[in-house]
Amino acid sequence: MHRPAQRKRQLRSRLLVCAAAVPVILVASGCSSDSGSGSDEAKKDSGAKTTAPAKGGKKTAGVEKAAYGKLPEPCEVLSEKSLADLVPKAKDKTGKAGTSNDTAVRGSCSWDSLENKGVDGSQFRWLRVSLLRFDSDASLGSGAKRAQENFAKQVADARATKDAKSVKEEPLQGVGDQATLVRYDLKKDKDTFKQQTVVARVENAVVTVDYNGAGLAGDTTPDTGALSKAAEKAAKEAAASVVSANEGGGKATAPSGGPKADESKKDDAPKGEDAEKDEAAADDGGKKSGDSTSDEAKSDRSKSGATKTKS
Repeated sequence: MHRPAQRKRQLRSRLLVCAAAVPVILVASGCSSDSGSGSDEAKKDSGAKTTAPAKGGKKTAGVEKAAYGKLPEPCEVLSEKSLADLVPKAKDKTGKAGTSNDTAVRGSCSWDSLENKGVDGSQFRWLRVSLLRFDSDASLGSGAKRAQENFAKQVADARATKDAKSVKEEPLQGVGDQATLVRYDLKKDKDTFKQQTVVARVENAVVTVDYNGAGLAGDTTPDTGALSKAAEKAAKEAAASVVSANEGGGKATAPSGGPKADESKKDDAPKGEDAEKDEAAADDGGKKSGDSTSDEAKSDRSKSGATKTKS
């Protein structure tokens, strides 16, 4: 008699348990369904991101090719006539070439002259031509841009020469693409040396002419204007030599990944008056170490004429 009632109670208990469990299952199922749906959307989004072009997807424009791919021989950039005017009593008329670890990138040549007039003293002249060439580089810019930066740096270094007096600067016309003359006086052992520095740029090359003169042992101090004109003429001739050296296939064909002019080691140029100026000015080392080399350049300029005076 009691079994039907007991079965009813058991059936009712099971129904209640199932009724209570159903919402939980639905909620769980709903979460599971939402989660699955979200996962699919995430996958779609992810796929869209991988296939869509990246922001700023344009390729970086390559730098323009450097105009000149080589340099002339530094000791051959000036004619015999020009050398006879600049350094009339040169001990070595062929010049003394500075050492270079890459002659396609840098080079220099120097001459010195001492005209002995006996008891009337003597006339001293010192000349140095330096050449630098800059390749185009994707990370550093075009060769012309890099040459412009070096041009400005060398002019600034010349202006800042230690112990320089009566410093004057003036732009020059008709010497390469741009040129500046910096001139000043330096006194050594009671003798006044008239320093002329002409920095010129022609495309991706920089030409620097250092020229100074002095009247030693009582001889007349040379005329600054005449020295400046001579230095300007030499710079113009040297710049033209760079252009001539690249005629008929000398132009560069592509940006260079090789040696960079302002990263290469400084040349072991002849010691003496301004002997290592241009190499120091060219090493951006800062790139690329520009600050320290700038100080060295200034130091070299401050020694202008000292060694020659002793000789």
